[in-house]
Amino acid sequence: MNYLIVGIGGFFGAIARYMLAGWFIQRYSRGFPVGTFVINVSGSFLIGLLMVLFTERLIVNPQWRMLLVTGFLGAYTTFSTFEHETGVLVSDGKFVLAALNVIGSVIAGFIALRMGEAMARIH
Repeated sequence: MNYLIVGIGGFFGAIARYMLAGWFIQRYSRGFPVGTFVINVSGSFLIGLLMVLFTERLIVNPQWRMLLVTGFLGAYTTFSTFEHETGVLVSDGKFVLAALNVIGSVIAGFIALRMGEAMARIH
């Protein structure tokens, strides 16, 4: 049953990632991977929020964590895509954009994680 729960979450997370990334590609240039950046930062925020809610604030069935964190957010966040797009920027000689992508994703993702944790702890 747990595999099915993770799989269902992953199915919807992958679709959400695909739709959001496509939306950003249509609206912004391909110079900087805005979609992947936004997906990774929002995924970091949601993981921070949900993990605090599920482990500190709410009494929920552990399967909710499997569905939403392991399944949905595991498929929604795009670290491998982030690595590939950064590699393309480096191959194209866009070293400053590659560095901004790495540094920005790590810093913004960490800040988003902490913001999600803080939001979940507000009384």
